[in-house]
Amino acid sequence: MATPKFETGMKTRRAVLGDAHVDRAEAAKTDFDTPFQTLITESAWGTVWASDAISRRERSMITLALLAATKNFDEIPMHIRATAQTGASKQDVIEAFQHVAIYAGVPAANHAIKLAKQTYLEMEEDQS
Repeated sequence: MATPKFETGMKTRRAVLGDAHVDRAEAAKTDFDTPFQTLITESAWGTVWASDAISRRERSMITLALLAATKNFDEIPMHIRATAQTGASKQDVIEAFQHVAIYAGVPAANHAIKLAKQTYLEMEEDQS
């Protein structure tokens, strides 16, 4: 049975990442990773992203900067796509990555920018 935190997390996750992404992730879930999926749904999405202490736009910028700074590049495209829902503009994203360059290193920021450019291009092609 889903907890209230899980329900909040799924609602937030869908609002930020979109139904299609969440539906694909849920379809790929197995008994092996269900505990992990529950953990991130309740903690990341049901607690951190669900908080209204800062805006989703700001959360997007922080998340992208942290992913780049810690060289966790695999999730950058997903969070670039999420900016369509969070309101973080391309200018917001490049500003966040410039901070990464100064405080965490140019190579990390350069790779994050490469991924962002590729993802934005894919998003534009999908709209065509």
